[in-house]
Amino acid sequence: MSLYAIQLECLLVILALGALLTDAFRPVADKRRFGLLLAGLVGLTFLYSFALLPVDGTFFHEMYRLDASALFFKRLFLLATALVLVMGAEFSRRIESGGAEFNAEVLLAATGMLLTASVNDFILLFVALELVTISFYVLVSYLRRQVPSLEAGTKYLILGALSSGFMVYGIAYIFGTTGTTNFDTLRATLNASTSPAFTVGMLLVLAGLGFKIAAVPFQIWAPDVYQGAPTPVTAFLAVGSKAAGFALLLRVLLAGLLPVSAVWMPVLLVLAALTLIYGNFGALPQTNIKRLLGYSSIGHAGYLLMGVAAVNTLGAEAVLFYLAQYALTVFCAFLVIVAVERELIPEYAGLGKRSPLLGVALFLAMMSLAGVPPLSGFFGKFQLFAAVIERARSQPQFYWLAGIGAATVVVSLYFYLNVGRAIYLDEPAADAEPIAVSPVTRVMLWVCLAAMIGLGIYPQPLVALAQQAATVFKLN
Repeated sequence: MSLYAIQLECLLVILALGALLTDAFRPVADKRRFGLLLAGLVGLTFLYSFALLPVDGTFFHEMYRLDASALFFKRLFLLATALVLVMGAEFSRRIESGGAEFNAEVLLAATGMLLTASVNDFILLFVALELVTISFYVLVSYLRRQVPSLEAGTKYLILGALSSGFMVYGIAYIFGTTGTTNFDTLRATLNASTSPAFTVGMLLVLAGLGFKIAAVPFQIWAPDVYQGAPTPVTAFLAVGSKAAGFALLLRVLLAGLLPVSAVWMPVLLVLAALTLIYGNFGALPQTNIKRLLGYSSIGHAGYLLMGVAAVNTLGAEAVLFYLAQYALTVFCAFLVIVAVERELIPEYAGLGKRSPLLGVALFLAMMSLAGVPPLSGFFGKFQLFAAVIERARSQPQFYWLAGIGAATVVVSLYFYLNVGRAIYLDEPAADAEPIAVSPVTRVMLWVCLAAMIGLGIYPQPLVALAQQAATVFKLN
């Protein structure tokens, strides 16, 4: 039964080792085709995951769960990994050496993400998080001959190590004051009053998780790392790493530390407001599209924190739905960036004429991120605001959070529409040529576009999955 619970993780490890051994004994000549093959195998693993059923109870000394929430996140991570491998295959000619190692690191990072979806203990949480983080240390600086990539890797390494230190200290404080690191035991034994040492430990754990989701004041790394990292890695950071952070945040706060929500809820409320303001106002002057998406990612962390801070079933459902649709939207944008091979927004001038598919894909991705109906981003934001308003009926201070969120949505329209202006209103350079789009990228773009539009018009299938996953937290 234990093997049943971890079979998805085992499959990804086998694929990672297989990629390394294949390249070691017979060096891969066509890196692009090899990456697409791995993406196809991960895609098959994603489809196979729907044959798995949630299991009541725990595994591995009560450290691991395979409930509906775990399966929801595992499927999201598998889908994200498949799309990153496709993006990496299209990007492969810009990777000078180590194509198989790049794919293996992506698969190992994904293995850590799958583990984060199932954690039920602080010990496994730290191990899973470090597997993800260490893999990203390598991936971010993978273009080692390019100074921006090395700079991004160095910043991510230093700040990531610091956040891991906060996490370890926090776990030590929690264990020292409660005698346990298990989430179920914590939820059963904690009461509303806590010792100062426990509160310090909880805040240190929140600091460590805040780094992973790029929440203020732990966001300082995000714009530089997003800009300097290889584009597929930036996409994986924006989607996979952020989703893993929120999977852990939901587990820690709603599964383990729910009895002390009166302590951490005000902290999350303030962090959400600051993150919304910093991310959206910081994006206003940006001219590099990857850096803009870095600040945008900070802003979206603020919206997601609104749902967590609400501490209700609707909030948990909204976070799950938002992460899934956000993943497809962000991947749509980064697929275009990989195809165009440019990072400055003025270089996207006339993209709608040079490649109508790329133009409409990037424009709709920006509009979905802005929350324009009828795209999926609108419904995702609507759910998050509904959860906050529901909480505000009993705690009026949440009306302020909803107001700040609404104001930042308006602000975000400026920088998202600025990209749209370049695509359709600015004239392309005189020497600009039409952009060829590979068949694989074309198919992936159509899939992302169908998801953005389809989930905006008919979100019910994904809403149902989110509702089923949110029931495991047993909220009101």
